[in-house]
Amino acid sequence: MDIIGRGFLAQNLRQVADRHPDTVVLAAGVSWAAGTSAADFARESALLHEAARRCRADGRRLLFFSTAASGMYGAVRGPGREDHTVLPCTPYGAHKLALEEQLRASGADHLVLRLGHLVGPRQPPHQLVPTLVRQMRQGRVRLHRGAARDLIDVQDVVTILDRLLGLDLHAQTVNVASGEAVPVARIVDHLEQRLGLVAEREYRDVGVHHVISIDKLRRLVPEVEQLGFDRNYFRRVLDAYVASEIAVTDA
Repeated sequence: MDIIGRGFLAQNLRQVADRHPDTVVLAAGVSWAAGTSAADFARESALLHEAARRCRADGRRLLFFSTAASGMYGAVRGPGREDHTVLPCTPYGAHKLALEEQLRASGADHLVLRLGHLVGPRQPPHQLVPTLVRQMRQGRVRLHRGAARDLIDVQDVVTILDRLLGLDLHAQTVNVASGEAVPVARIVDHLEQRLGLVAEREYRDVGVHHVISIDKLRRLVPEVEQLGFDRNYFRRVLDAYVASEIAVTDA
């Protein structure tokens, strides 16, 4: 595969890059769920337009990463499914949905993956888990009351993506997440235990508790059963993250 981008996800995808030569992966653009920058949104739209134009010209498939986070599915009743109408509830969610529609209208062969919250070594500091860890080390963590997030290890995302690309899917949208909505307060509880910290908790507005459906993913990739997506999965993901951060600190 040809990978556009050099960030966290792009670096992790390089381990399977030689397996899918007919796919172009757009792993660049806005990765901050709280982002509202019109300039950043416009740059990602232009990048997608050019990538789709090139794929349409040479007959290759374009893989685009969207979001399955609360910005996309937070206003949906019941689990967020790929085939249901959604009403994004943040500028970031609206932006990603608009890009999905832009890609479908481009005429390029494509696959859209809506991702949960990725976790892994050396991920950008503005993403969820690094932000929580940084705030906890500063002594105060800011939470939205009742908010929940679906965490997934970036290595599991790579495994799933590799399987999906091997199925030769076209013009499809697939949620890639664990299917478990974990209250952010429980995420903080576990991080406190693993890091040996106790942070003051500052609660702000009421947050969003939403569930990402992975029924379609399970049908397409039965191997996800081997990844251990259960109620304790998030703890194993956080344990691996903390261990990697300790290893980097000790190096």
